[in-house]
Amino acid sequence: MTGNLEFADQVVVITGGSRGIGKAMVEAFAHSGAKVVFTYVNGADAARQLETSLRDQGLCAQAMMVDVRDEKSVDDSIEVVEKEYGRIDVLINNAGVTQDGLIMTMEEKAWSDVLATNLSGAFHFCRAVSRLMMRRRQGAIVNISSLVATRPGRGHCNYAASKGGLEAMTKALAIELAPRNIRVNCVAPGLIETDMSKEIRALAGDEILQRIPLKRYGQPTEVASVVKFLSSKAASYITGSVIHVDGGLIV
Repeated sequence: MTGNLEFADQVVVITGGSRGIGKAMVEAFAHSGAKVVFTYVNGADAARQLETSLRDQGLCAQAMMVDVRDEKSVDDSIEVVEKEYGRIDVLINNAGVTQDGLIMTMEEKAWSDVLATNLSGAFHFCRAVSRLMMRRRQGAIVNISSLVATRPGRGHCNYAASKGGLEAMTKALAIELAPRNIRVNCVAPGLIETDMSKEIRALAGDEILQRIPLKRYGQPTEVASVVKFLSSKAASYITGSVIHVDGGLIV
């Protein structure tokens, strides 16, 4: 096994883990000794390829097809994890979609699909996993938000609403679960070099880079590092926080 053993024997569940930021987090936790279970709903080939690659390195990773919008699908997946591993130490809600459009022409489905995945999906997993964590009186939950929650642009009303709601839910859960020693935090990436942001980066061109104080796009691994920190014992006194990983764009 390569890497450190910071999360040795810990069970980490990551939603939307087959590509982009999710993939970087799966790799980061696996290389830190964790037993990683990650979900996907599309891209089965990419998910299986990631699972196989990590297992070939002697690491523990398991891909599961789960529709985060479906509470039964979520509950069933957590039941499988509990039976196989006996515990869940860390939950990372990363699954998300975008369907940008101006509100005057936005169809109901574009609104409901984004809210169902980005917000309700996180709720489903938080509800299911918190039951296990509360029994053990420990755990860490990290929700992946977005800079758009604070600084939305044109066509972002559904996405901004879903991520703004996610940040509010994070703070409420932090208060609710603190008595059981469960920490809940949020990471809000800015423009990160992923397939999801490719179109936005192409449209923005050099203009957006000039607005980022660090003058570059972020890397998925940089987001993963912050998520790992918030999930670790090093962050044992941090809960209810939203950490921006955006090269300074928020300011």
